[in-house]
Amino acid sequence: MTRFAQVLAAALTGAALMSVTALPAHADDVEDSIQAALEAYQAGDIALAKEELDFASQLLSQMKAAGLADFLPQPLAGWTRQDAETQAMGAAMMGGGLSASAAYEKDGGETVTIEFLADNPMVTAMAGMFGNSAAMGAMGTVKRINRQKVVLTNDGQLQALVNNRILVQIGGSAGAEDKEAYFSAIDIDGLKDF
Repeated sequence: MTRFAQVLAAALTGAALMSVTALPAHADDVEDSIQAALEAYQAGDIALAKEELDFASQLLSQMKAAGLADFLPQPLAGWTRQDAETQAMGAAMMGGGLSASAAYEKDGGETVTIEFLADNPMVTAMAGMFGNSAAMGAMGTVKRINRQKVVLTNDGQLQALVNNRILVQIGGSAGAEDKEAYFSAIDIDGLKDF
């Protein structure tokens, strides 16, 4: 069995395992695309095989992005939340990766937006900055919330880098106290394991 066929077989097995927990429509699309890639490869159509695998990979990324949205907190008392948005970004969009975001609104009109950016080369490059207290201090006020280093930037955003790969950004018109309360509501330990 060639290396390519071994990778396809492993991908097909992985897709089958994921179908147990993933959304059924997506799992079927993933399996169909991987099967089509294998058939195209066996027929000698390498271009179609690659296209089908790329498509399956994008579908899997979308499923993973949907899982990232599960870490967005529920609205705090007196707030409402719009439906979360997720995206699996291609390499052309800031180097790729996953994103999830939600907008929250308080009865008085104040807003909070929370965005997660994960597995993105640009975010990974920021690890040095978040690991350097002096660099973080230049960005704004540095503090810890639930043992996680955060910075309240000079323009009022709360930012943190979780596990050197997930950027958490909390913005909006609400004050720092509300943004910190929302950060406290995020399952940081779960996000580290994502």
